[in-house]
Amino acid sequence: MADNDPRQAELGMDPGALYHEEIFTDRNVGTIQKLTPVKGDGEIDNARETLYVGQTQLMTPMGALPITFEIEADSLEQAARHFADHAKVAVEDTMNKLNELRREAASSIVTPGQGSFGPAGGNIQMP
Repeated sequence: MADNDPRQAELGMDPGALYHEEIFTDRNVGTIQKLTPVKGDGEIDNARETLYVGQTQLMTPMGALPITFEIEADSLEQAARHFADHAKVAVEDTMNKLNELRREAASSIVTPGQGSFGPAGGNIQMP
């Protein structure tokens, strides 16, 4: 890659935004990712908050759909207690987005009169 390639900048890591990652699971519903902020030397950065991210899966006819969501919590125990509430909201949001995508896909279907191909219409039109 050339030095001025814009894709090169996307690969850089910010040493001031590093986190130590730990994964916890109940081996049943999902996982909680604990992100502890650290400085460039690996020491804990007390100036930033620890983050908790929940992860679970929603089974669909196409297979498992991963659901990831932030959990507002001050401890791992609190994150585990709030997991279900935050997961429910994330699943509802995901279902709403999927329904919106379905509506958009349905509205882009070519219907008779919009365009045709073959001898009668002569032109191929894309929606």
